[in-house]
Amino acid sequence: MPIVRSLRVIGKRAVNGVWRLGNATRFFMLTLLYSGISFRRFQLVIKEMFYSGVMSLIIIIVAGMFVGMVLGLQGYETLKRYGSESALGTLVALSLVRELGPVLAALLFASRAGSAMTAEIGLMKATEQIAAMDMMAVNPISRLIAPRFWASVISMPLLAALFTVTGVFGGYVVGVVVIGVDEGSFWSQMQSAVDFQHDVMNGVIKSFVFGVAVTVIALYEGFDAPPTAEGVSGATTRTVVQSSLAILLLDFILTAFMFRGD
Repeated sequence: MPIVRSLRVIGKRAVNGVWRLGNATRFFMLTLLYSGISFRRFQLVIKEMFYSGVMSLIIIIVAGMFVGMVLGLQGYETLKRYGSESALGTLVALSLVRELGPVLAALLFASRAGSAMTAEIGLMKATEQIAAMDMMAVNPISRLIAPRFWASVISMPLLAALFTVTGVFGGYVVGVVVIGVDEGSFWSQMQSAVDFQHDVMNGVIKSFVFGVAVTVIALYEGFDAPPTAEGVSGATTRTVVQSSLAILLLDFILTAFMFRGD
């Protein structure tokens, strides 16, 4: 019967989803457990920070600049209706520090660095490099996964901070240089409105959580990918999709807890 077949398909997908979630949790715990080599040989982490962090700088800087410029332009048009053009700096800074900086930087990081990590680990599995490491008694979790995990977790808050700073500068260029908002009001109201502990630190916490989520998804999908070209391709696609959904879901949860008293 069609209904029975539909229930079987739904049940199979639900069981598979729960199994993958449990397996990913075990993978995450093993990564933390075998992270000792990452700290004893920190050059491995530095090397991976170059590939995941430094190589993402261009897209972070360019995207941050344009997002800040759009915020400055749209924010000015909105504030002008209420005679509050001087609050443009506050609008740009709070939007970037609290929300857009961590979220958009994490989405860009997932698209660029996350997909690259998945493809790299998946190809190493497809070409039996990971199996060769097992044969040589080298733990692939401690040698491959843990350094990439900590490199990405360290890089993500730094990239989010750079995105935010570049975005504020873009808003300044449009609001002050192009449109003509008073420069003193732009910076003074921004400084008085942005609180370090309540706004900046919450943004750092968000970016750290996003970095953990994106990295775990990317590394697990690559490590669990079928050892074929089609399998690696599918794992890379799942990384981008699942990371994006995880970022948006975690953003809602964290925002509900952090700013519910505002």
